[in-house]
Amino acid sequence: MAVMSPSLSISPFLRQTRNTRISIFPITFFRCTSSPSSTMEQQQQPKRVVVCGGGVIGVCTAYFLAKNGAAVTLVEKSSVACAASGKAGGFLALDWCDGGPISSLARASFNLHRSLAQELNGPQSYGYRPLTTLSLSITESESAPSNSKPSGSNSILPNWVDGPVRSPRTIGTRETTAQVHPQLFTRTLISKAIENYGVEVVIGKLESVEVEETQESRVRSVVLDGGRVINSDAVVLALGPWSCKLQLLSSIFKVHSLKAHSIVLEPKEPNAITPHALFLSYYLSQGTKPLDPEVYPRPTGEVYVCGMSAEEEVPDDPEQIVGNPEAIAVLKRVAKSVSSHLGEGEVEVKAEQACFLPCTDDSVPVIGEVPGIQGCYVATGHSCWGILNGPATGAAMAELVLDGRASIVDLTPFSPARFVGRRKGKV
Repeated sequence: MAVMSPSLSISPFLRQTRNTRISIFPITFFRCTSSPSSTMEQQQQPKRVVVCGGGVIGVCTAYFLAKNGAAVTLVEKSSVACAASGKAGGFLALDWCDGGPISSLARASFNLHRSLAQELNGPQSYGYRPLTTLSLSITESESAPSNSKPSGSNSILPNWVDGPVRSPRTIGTRETTAQVHPQLFTRTLISKAIENYGVEVVIGKLESVEVEETQESRVRSVVLDGGRVINSDAVVLALGPWSCKLQLLSSIFKVHSLKAHSIVLEPKEPNAITPHALFLSYYLSQGTKPLDPEVYPRPTGEVYVCGMSAEEEVPDDPEQIVGNPEAIAVLKRVAKSVSSHLGEGEVEVKAEQACFLPCTDDSVPVIGEVPGIQGCYVATGHSCWGILNGPATGAAMAELVLDGRASIVDLTPFSPARFVGRRKGKV
């Protein structure tokens, strides 16, 4: 039976207050004139950290920094979780990244999600729950067989999956796969960070990062549109796909923007939809290469369907992002093919949307201190695993900023220093 998640009360600063545009942020250098006594006084105060970016990576970083004693200001140009962190699927997997460079990060973050759900009442606050995950094949032109299910699959397929499904198999259990509602998760976390740990959220456009010119350049402050200066001991740049707009970062590494589409459906019979995530090989009637859409029922009673991704330049304003009509139409056909409960006339379409995923050249996130600027850190490039890897990224970044090294996961493979020198000589 589907459990309705209570509506979350969102403070005004979490909603959009004005539209802004991201530009190329300059770095301003200042010669340091502070005395030893003033430096000692600063060291006795909580470390002042500005986190730029109100998506899941920035919010998790702000949460763990503040929980561990930092004085944190989160700067977001539009509204918290307004882009991919509000429009993603929220699927979590323990071991799907095993054997690759992000295996330790994914495993640590999956377990941290479980701990946070206990701490923050995740099942009620943001729809955290374990899932059974299935892999299926469907050909669009086929009709559903008379018995609705492939022979021998009755123990695997839930009743609501009554389309022309072939080759069903279990690829995730309730011990290894789970889900959250990503927007509710991100906004619950920032609300707790504000209420419990004093995080300040500022809606504004980042104009520049100011750096002291000492023997080794060090972050001094950030400047927002309109002239507001926020002094800081450290800055964390968690800008997602908008990292490519920041010359400070784009001069070191490239972030590609992958546009992914999704729809949110509300079935007339939500109680019939069980917690089974579906990963499809979907063959169009034209016989082209199969698509790979995904279907996630949510405990809110909604069903999220996503897919149809392609690289595209991210617009300056996240509020300008809209889905391509052709991609949305295909996702509606996918939903109808999977289940008679998800066809036209059986659902209300709650959202037709798109978001941009940040991807790097080597498909590995960038997490660490920016080379050559002490106190300036970056966390981006998580691709489709941003919601999964948000908590461990935030916890590791908090350790790196406050203690000088991360213990929850080894950040060496993610360091931006791996790109230094790679782009020299490239046209």
